[in-house]
Amino acid sequence: MLSTHGRYEFSPITQRPDYSWPDGKRLAVYIALNVEQFGWDKSVESAIAPSGMHNKQSVYSWRDYGNRVGFWRLMDMFDDLDIPIQAQLNSSIYDHAPQIAERLRQRGDEFLGHGITNSEEQGGRGEDEERALIKTTTDAITLNEGTAPTGWMSPWLSQSDTTLDLLSEAGYSYNMDWCCDDQPIWMKTRNKPILAMPYPVELNDNRAIVLHKMLPTQYADAIIDNFEEMLEQSVHQPLVFPISLHTFVVGQPFRIRQLRRALKHIVDQRDKIWLTRPGDICRHIESLPTGIVPGS
Repeated sequence: MLSTHGRYEFSPITQRPDYSWPDGKRLAVYIALNVEQFGWDKSVESAIAPSGMHNKQSVYSWRDYGNRVGFWRLMDMFDDLDIPIQAQLNSSIYDHAPQIAERLRQRGDEFLGHGITNSEEQGGRGEDEERALIKTTTDAITLNEGTAPTGWMSPWLSQSDTTLDLLSEAGYSYNMDWCCDDQPIWMKTRNKPILAMPYPVELNDNRAIVLHKMLPTQYADAIIDNFEEMLEQSVHQPLVFPISLHTFVVGQPFRIRQLRRALKHIVDQRDKIWLTRPGDICRHIESLPTGIVPGS
């Protein structure tokens, strides 16, 4: 018999109760900006570098380019296009690049818990150690921003068997580690349920561009195609279209130019969509009657 996680039940998206987003909108669009800090001599091996090269200065400095340059160019673009964003923030940013947090704060953007650093995964820890990691991150954001974050994304999307339980117990309302749906769904925990917010694997720039070798033009076209298709599909059910960006990937000038083209295509149809942040999506879902959203 197949093992199962036991966190949610199977639910075909075509067989669920209908609802809408604010003002009768059917497609919610949000941008998740990964704002990450890496240690000089410790990181996780991944497809971003040849095997064994992930701790070399070339990879460290490439990522550091994102905080020193890419972030600022992306923020200027978001300002020009009047796009709200959500930043999943390693709490060590407050020590290493506090100006980044200040820029986000000035815009009123959403801060999401994203661990202390992206130099290590969250999963594989003991329960007490993981609880401490969550608390350290939460306390840092709360201290600096005045309010606790309501959402969490684990570094490298890495969860233990009890991550969802610990997040719910720490007061989190939603998490972005489960990429199983185009609608938010409620997941079971040993405390109260926690919402799974749609988050992209395919339209994650790190996955699409670095791992799958998409050209900037191809990535921009994929965003546009995904948007147009979901806009049509949303006639039949409310949907969430997330775009995940990393400052050191799309923060490169030749990629920003193509990303701007794709985002301008979306904002030119602003009247048809709810351009928002995931925390607002979560609050809307929480306002719906029991039985509307799977798992409620």
